[in-house]
Amino acid sequence: MSDDIAEHYRQIISALGEDPNREGLRDTPKRAAKAMQFLNAGYSQSLDEIVNGAVFESQTDEMVLVKDIELYSMCEHHLLPFIGKCHIAYLPNGKVLGLSKFARIVDMFARRMQIQENLTREIADAVQEVTQATGVAVVIEARHLCMMMRGVEKQNSSMTSSVMLGSFRSNQATRQEFLMLIN
Repeated sequence: MSDDIAEHYRQIISALGEDPNREGLRDTPKRAAKAMQFLNAGYSQSLDEIVNGAVFESQTDEMVLVKDIELYSMCEHHLLPFIGKCHIAYLPNGKVLGLSKFARIVDMFARRMQIQENLTREIADAVQEVTQATGVAVVIEARHLCMMMRGVEKQNSSMTSSVMLGSFRSNQATRQEFLMLIN
């Protein structure tokens, strides 16, 4: 598959008016293909594989918050990166998730072509599915190169998206506590 992707990059470079055989570009199609496969590695991962049984019994029922999980994803509209951070909170219901698994869940979904709104939903749904929490909240703040490098070229713009499930959706005080803690 990597060779197929590399050949397509070679054709793109040529169609843009460059010589894919010149010294600086000779290995670029192969490198770009490997990079694109890495940036989209989430397609070959599953939630079960990522979590790997790291769900543990716990009597904790207070909010658990993991802040500032960095993420790099690929805008499905322009194939340009968006870069930001993700905050995840949940209210355990007899089970807690291993800390590193939050970052792994974020990476699995971020390493797919998509839009930020869907990424936020996928992460929230995955945490809910794995933990069976009474509530899950996810906020993503990101800067989109498709908006910064092309089109309107707004360098200081960022986007915030959120998904609130369970108690975070139905209980204003819980939601407010989460929002206060991430700001």
